[in-house]
Amino acid sequence: MNDYLMNTRELGHTGQQVSALGLGCMSMASDYAYGPSDEREAVATLHRALDLGITFWDTADVYGFGANETLLRPVLATQRQRVFLATKFGFVADGQGGTRLDVRPERVAAACDASLQRLGIDTIDLYYAHRIDPAVPVEEMVGAMADLVTAGKVRFLGLSEASAASLRRAAATHPIAALQSEYSLFTRDVEAEILPACRELGVSLVAFSPLGRGLLTNPGPQLAEQDLRRTMPRFGEEVGDANAPLVAGLHALAQAKGISTAQLALAWLLRQDEHLIPIPGTKRRKYLEENAGAAGVALTGAETQQLQELLAAHPVAGARYGEGALRLVNR
Repeated sequence: MNDYLMNTRELGHTGQQVSALGLGCMSMASDYAYGPSDEREAVATLHRALDLGITFWDTADVYGFGANETLLRPVLATQRQRVFLATKFGFVADGQGGTRLDVRPERVAAACDASLQRLGIDTIDLYYAHRIDPAVPVEEMVGAMADLVTAGKVRFLGLSEASAASLRRAAATHPIAALQSEYSLFTRDVEAEILPACRELGVSLVAFSPLGRGLLTNPGPQLAEQDLRRTMPRFGEEVGDANAPLVAGLHALAQAKGISTAQLALAWLLRQDEHLIPIPGTKRRKYLEENAGAAGVALTGAETQQLQELLAAHPVAGARYGEGALRLVNR
């Protein structure tokens, strides 16, 4: 595709403009996420993102247990002024190959400093709490995060997978620029309470996994042994068969419009709210370029109605997380 300047959107009501489509970096330096990674291709993808104007990048300290942030460091060393960088804290190694949640206020500053060191930068543009812990008052956690803003280490604050109630409590403590949550044609839970709360409070909804972790574009993926999706009920074989008519219908609608299914799904999301920012994740340039094309797709009212009718006719089967992970969502 030809290079072009990606259009932008305001992050919440901050006045900060970011690319209308972001880039999820989780899989770039971690085989556990979505199969084997290729560092050279991942770095090339980051540079290609800049060519396309996709400058809103999302990572976290737990992705690859720091390796993901470290991967970004050499690119940021020369391109820092072009990137709006978001990272997250909250999950720590449990000593048994897994993770546990730790968002205690006394840990916030150390987690931020460690991310800054791995990234090789002085300031994080958007700093998220990765999850809400009911045992830690939201006000205390956000208060500790606000201290990072005062110290100049962080510009804006965000939450990830928080409920509308937690968002309101956080926003009463310090302005919240963004709430990150899964949102796609496959996962629409946020429409009931969370998206309205974001609109009410002037918070951007940053939609991760906007392509259903690949199910919208590849309904029967062959998953590597360590692939994270093996833990997700939605990727079970029987569930995949149940969702096949929906995926086929989406493909047909996209084909009729002359676009890819990924572009259709992303264009639908972009239409939901002017402050909504999808962050499709990829570690390959060809998918990045395909996703970028969605920013130029306009859906008609009739096409949107067709999508709604298709979704109503084929409800999505399968939970997006296993039981343990779901307990950490929307708290």
